[in-house]
Amino acid sequence: MKTYSPERLTQVLLAPVVSEKSTFVGEKNNQFVFRVVPDATKPEIKAAVELLFSPKDKKLEVEGVRIVNVKGKEKRMGKFSGRRSGWKKAYVCLKAGQDINFAEGENK
Repeated sequence: MKTYSPERLTQVLLAPVVSEKSTFVGEKNNQFVFRVVPDATKPEIKAAVELLFSPKDKKLEVEGVRIVNVKGKEKRMGKFSGRRSGWKKAYVCLKAGQDINFAEGENK
């Protein structure tokens, strides 16, 4: 397994995605949805989640990562049309019995 620098791993995850769909997926499949940097890879995202959200007494285990490239929407301002920039999101599936506490993850 490749090792990644802690500086890079702290920059891979940008923010959790809070929406109706991500909440439903999280409750049903024990998954969490994150907005990630555009050049992030699956192993990097897995290592970043395990590093940032592991409690002090035990290690958080990620079962799998799925990545989706979200296209930006077409927008208009009067007669001018443009496009919002696209972004990447990751669905992180945790092993059974694992959970992420976002309040504890901020203290590290």
